[in-house]
Amino acid sequence: MRAGDGDRQAVAEQLRGALDEGRLELHEYDDRLQRAYGAKTYGELAELVEDLPAAVVPVPRPPATPQHLDPRTDRELTARWLAEIWGSWVSVNAIMVVIWLVTVIGSGELSYFWPVWVAGPWGAVLVWQTVAGLASGQPRLQAEKKARKRAAKLERKAAKDDRRGEIAP
Repeated sequence: MRAGDGDRQAVAEQLRGALDEGRLELHEYDDRLQRAYGAKTYGELAELVEDLPAAVVPVPRPPATPQHLDPRTDRELTARWLAEIWGSWVSVNAIMVVIWLVTVIGSGELSYFWPVWVAGPWGAVLVWQTVAGLASGQPRLQAEKKARKRAAKLERKAAKDDRRGEIAP
């Protein structure tokens, strides 16, 4: 029977787990991974994991519903959302300030602080997004959307597993 992309991905994850556990060496993992992505049938995939113990798949907990979230979790959601929004701005501007400092130290004289031309406008846009997002409850909405996507993905995977059974012996 022909294998699909999801089947190949499941075997690749099991191989990655075996590598992490020290059951496979790096070159053996690489060889099996290449063969997994090139496999066309369930038999070819089963060969790749038949000498490995069956992976224990953790049962995911259902996502928390809004009424079960406490204020600490709200703060965590907000902090995570802010890190996603501002993370690239901080890292890019840190790099630019370091470049500016190196040029100042290298030239021996204080020069114009040019990173402000990137940090300022970009920061202003992010301030607007942050204020609007916090006012509309964007951190919670984004977390709920991600939880729904995860739950739907897990349901599809479970339904698919129920239909075809296990790949590993």
